[in-house]
Amino acid sequence: MPSKEPLLRAEPHREPQRYREVRKVTWVSVGVNLVLTTAQIFIGLLAHAQSLVADGFHSLSDLVADLMVLVGNHHSRHPADERHPYGHQRIETAVSLALGLLLIGTGAAILWSAATRLQHLDELPQIAPYALWAALATLVAKEALFRYMLAVAERLRSPMLVANAWHARSDAASSLVVAVGLAGSMAGYRFLDPVAAIIVGFLILRMGAKFAYEAMQELVDTALSDEEIQRIRDTLQTTPGVIGLHELRTRRMAHQVLADAHIQVDARISVSEGHRIAEAARQRVLAAHPDVLDVLVHVDVEKDVPPSAGVAAPALPELPERAVLLLRLRQALGAGDASFPPFEKALLHYLGNQVDVELFLPPEFCGDPARMRLFEQRAAACLETLPWLRAISLNCRVFPPRMRSREMRQ
Repeated sequence: MPSKEPLLRAEPHREPQRYREVRKVTWVSVGVNLVLTTAQIFIGLLAHAQSLVADGFHSLSDLVADLMVLVGNHHSRHPADERHPYGHQRIETAVSLALGLLLIGTGAAILWSAATRLQHLDELPQIAPYALWAALATLVAKEALFRYMLAVAERLRSPMLVANAWHARSDAASSLVVAVGLAGSMAGYRFLDPVAAIIVGFLILRMGAKFAYEAMQELVDTALSDEEIQRIRDTLQTTPGVIGLHELRTRRMAHQVLADAHIQVDARISVSEGHRIAEAARQRVLAAHPDVLDVLVHVDVEKDVPPSAGVAAPALPELPERAVLLLRLRQALGAGDASFPPFEKALLHYLGNQVDVELFLPPEFCGDPARMRLFEQRAAACLETLPWLRAISLNCRVFPPRMRSREMRQ
């Protein structure tokens, strides 16, 4: 019965702790933004400070962002399952994209409103002084929240939390601009209040575009940086038994990395040894690169020819499959003749456009020089008559299985 376990390794202790920390810092942000949103909008309306009201709606967008982070973090922490074998971390990326779009919309709305007010300066009422104190208090609160959230986000390597932290920093920067604009407006330069709102809108719009772009890069499976790829490449290439590496591909999934690569091994080793080398290469990458969640390692005996852009991959050469190949080989070697040995095993090496064959003969046949000479002549003739055949190796078993087993028990 096929296994239904998830493909990726589980981290039972790390992920619940990570989820709790993200939830804690997000609830702190919710509390701060709830207080600031209420205070900024209420005081801004009373003080006739339009830039402070705009900043209040910016804080309101933070509240929505925090709730989105909580939802994204709740779903992304679920372990890999049968329908989601790579886990649910991409939910964080989707939330980061939504945050970016939210910032873009907020910034555009503030720009439009501020530009409209700038055209009607004579209609703007006098701003009350306590609006400036509210803006300064908001600035301090937002900067403190940013530093706290960013420290946790970098420790957890959560792009979703990083996006939300920088969202708080954009609020801090906008609150600084609002404070300067309010101070200038109260000093008689009434245009500074809407100008401050325009600057706030631009900062928000720019940050949103950045987050949306980075999230889209991840959603379309953009590769890691050249430096990061080279470090993974070095780890794979230094694995004992690996003689070549090609088609190394990487992509991000939230705070983790998925990779796949083709390693080249000696064409003459067994399948089990090739698998062992591939597993050793995989484990080395997982141990040396904590960000890597999983590596899919494909084993090749020769370097693949990658398709060019817009050109289909080269078709596999028309070589016979094992059953057909052995049938034709037996016929060419004289199957049915009394001199034909019932070879016990055949190993096929598909290399390039030809096949190397290793035949294992019984010991009683190998002990007959005349029959061996005849068989060697027929094998040499096969190289002329079978175009896909490159070489035939004849191997003689020294002891029958029972004799060897009996000797090993003595």
